Amino acid sequence: MEPRAQEHRHGPPGGPPPECRHPIAAFPQIAFLKNVITSPMIEVGDYTYFDDPEGPENFERRNVLYHFDFIGDRLVIGKFCSIARGVRFLMNGGNHSLAGLSAYPFYIFGRGWEGHVPPDEDRTSKGDTVVGNDVWLGYGATVLPGVTIGDGAVIGACSVVSGNVAPYTIVAGNPARPIRRRFDEATIDRLLALRWWDWPIDRITASLDAIVRGDVAGLERAWP
Repeated sequence: MEPRAQEHRHGPPGGPPPECRHPIAAFPQIAFLKNVITSPMIEVGDYTYFDDPEGPENFERRNVLYHFDFIGDRLVIGKFCSIARGVRFLMNGGNHSLAGLSAYPFYIFGRGWEGHVPPDEDRTSKGDTVVGNDVWLGYGATVLPGVTIGDGAVIGACSVVSGNVAPYTIVAGNPARPIRRRFDEATIDRLLALRWWDWPIDRITASLDAIVRGDVAGLERAWP
């Protein structure tokens, strides 16, 4: 922890700049993810980080699977998310039609098979995969195509997320099921109204005591 403490103590106020690829110099396994993304079909918000000792630069190749341009689905990840090693997003290119007698995708191999497209092929896409802001995705979690994960949610390690996750809900298991809400309904509504992750970084920095101590009233006092 000492290298991290030194960096924070001597760094400029306001935290590391969002355009920094490796925000903790002593730990290059951590990257602000938007700075290693090249695909226009993946959108990542500021300060969202990915932790992978094998190289966070490999995220698109190793962790976003079956993502093909001709399908057009997008992976959208919000701001201030924490993404652990082994988290994988399975995109719509991995879906197979069940309209016929076989789930085998004959047509993709061509050589006389290309014309045999399943009648429901245009409906196998479940749409974009969307991860909200301030979401924690635990080690080895898998997110299936078309899922929406709400702001502030927590995805347990090795969970398989096959359905939408409500904001500020902790889920775990295969398939992932709700364990509990992080806060009561009224507090969740207040947090969703505040949307602190969209504030200017200087205001977020000035409000960190309220954020890390769970002081919603203090955060509301800082609301512009």
